[in-house]
Amino acid sequence: MANVTRFDPFQVSSLDPFDDVFRGFFRPVKMESKQEVLIKMDVREDDKAYTVHAEIPGVKKEDIHVSIEGNQVSISAETRQEKEVKDGEKVLRSERYYGKAFRSFSLGSEIDEGASRAKYSDGILELTLPKKAASSARKLVIN
Repeated sequence: MANVTRFDPFQVSSLDPFDDVFRGFFRPVKMESKQEVLIKMDVREDDKAYTVHAEIPGVKKEDIHVSIEGNQVSISAETRQEKEVKDGEKVLRSERYYGKAFRSFSLGSEIDEGASRAKYSDGILELTLPKKAASSARKLVIN
């Protein structure tokens, strides 16, 4: 029975004099980076309001923005992390990470923007979004 092996077109033969020069040159580069910011949410509804719990870890509350337009809610967050490791006056390593996350969703009822509240604690953004009172329908009389 014949052995089946996977062919790698980018594999460089060990007999090739340029083995070390071109090894991995055409392969995708994997950079070691921080996990990007993702906004994970739970949305609950009762008769009077919606409650949203959004996980946004590692972000300052000043960098979180919430906008409400009708029944559309948008959450955006920006994170900046800088880390520098020094040995005396010589910098051994300096790392920076900048990231943005955005999440937008629609709810079943329009939101009362004036009565809405937001609280951020321990990486959890809690939004309390009261529903607008249903406007009474008005019947027009045709003359």
